[in-house]
Amino acid sequence: MTSRQAKLQEDTYFRVMRILQENPDLTQRELAEKLGISVGGLNYCLKALMEKGLVKMKNFATSKNKFGYVYVLTPSGMAEKAAITHRFLRRKMDEYEALNAEIEALRSELEKPGNEGAQKA
Repeated sequence: MTSRQAKLQEDTYFRVMRILQENPDLTQRELAEKLGISVGGLNYCLKALMEKGLVKMKNFATSKNKFGYVYVLTPSGMAEKAAITHRFLRRKMDEYEALNAEIEALRSELEKPGNEGAQKA
């Protein structure tokens, strides 16, 4: 079983790669704002993705970024993104099913005799 920290890290990697695939010329500040994380945290994440060979930085004169670079997924980055997407979706579906079961259990509890004063959701 993967640790909670590793799952959070993978979720962040997934979100970074997903946004970069759609908007490769975002600045680090813009990307950090979209993700709701600090620029320093994003920089750490981007460096890790580059060290793993999943993302690379390319120079483009037409980039809106004042430094003239974009972040692009490498072929192995695209393959890893697909694998991460699969794991992310499975995890979110499991969370959804667990939450749905908890909601149903709470509804059943409210409908039991003796809970006449409780409001139904």
